[in-house]
Amino acid sequence: MSDAKGRADAYKAAGVDIEAGNAFIGRIKDMVKSTFTPGVVTEIGGFGGLFRPDVAGMQEPLLVSGADGVGTKLKLAFLFDTHDTVGIDLVAMSVNDVLVQGAAPLFFLDYFATGKLTQGVPEAVIAGVAEGCRQSNCALLGGETAEMPGFYPDGEYDLSGFCVGMVDRPALVDGSAVRPGDSIVGLASSGIHSNGFSLVRKLLDQSGLCGDDPFPGGDKSVARTLLEPTKIYVRPVLDLLGKVRVNGMVHVTGGGFYDNIPRVLPEGVAAEIRFGSWPMLPVFQWLKKQGGLSWPEMLQIFNCSVGYVLITPEPEKALEVLAGHGVPASVIGSIVERGDRGEQVNVLF
Repeated sequence: MSDAKGRADAYKAAGVDIEAGNAFIGRIKDMVKSTFTPGVVTEIGGFGGLFRPDVAGMQEPLLVSGADGVGTKLKLAFLFDTHDTVGIDLVAMSVNDVLVQGAAPLFFLDYFATGKLTQGVPEAVIAGVAEGCRQSNCALLGGETAEMPGFYPDGEYDLSGFCVGMVDRPALVDGSAVRPGDSIVGLASSGIHSNGFSLVRKLLDQSGLCGDDPFPGGDKSVARTLLEPTKIYVRPVLDLLGKVRVNGMVHVTGGGFYDNIPRVLPEGVAAEIRFGSWPMLPVFQWLKKQGGLSWPEMLQIFNCSVGYVLITPEPEKALEVLAGHGVPASVIGSIVERGDRGEQVNVLF
């Protein structure tokens, strides 16, 4: 036995398989390289990833960073043994966040941790991460794969992701320019995205539905409906920012309309949302009925078919640009004076 083999076997006896880890890296190399953009200047496997941003034409480049996970949606991936979409969710949650300030994502780092590294599942997850990076023109610059025996139940894993983007300060979108009279444009979500899944799982369990069952009112299975990956808005929104004046943007995540929209509103204004001004996906109708929830409660928990919001004085032009990218969108409300300093989001039912 070689010294290297002996050393690896000693670690394997403790539950960590170095050879399996190295083999996994070999299997995902092509996936990772498929995301590389011209700014990437390192190969896979270094201690740190190097990236050279293109700042040509920028007056004052700013870096914008974000970090997020997929939450308990992973429990459904385990339940349905479906792992090819949660990697897209992972990327989407961070790239959509940095996009809110007008930043183009530059690179992404992922963290995958599991009790035992087995062939098949990690590759499916990373394939999803790579797909999310390609959709957002973002390089998968590096990451960490951790084998942690005894820490996770068999067959389970955890994910987190980290994104860095860049915007020129004059093009920064921070909500300070939002004014009464601006329109609120809602971009359609693809489904539940990656928030509210503790409640989703509870309602699913109460319903008795199985993963292969047709989803009520929909055209996909229960598993595919609930695991539908988070929509990535990067390409259409970056194109739109070059053509339309946008004063504020919102990624609708945990906390729904009521908690997310105020994050970009100046103190003196409020958002009036006209409920029913956008199409509602069947999955939200089912969640409302199954949970015995009111629409205000739904709008506090879920995106309710609106995954991203633009605040703009040019709504017609915005809708035209989005339609060119195949992104369904609707004018769902407007910005008004706040008046008595009440809530900053008022939904008109």
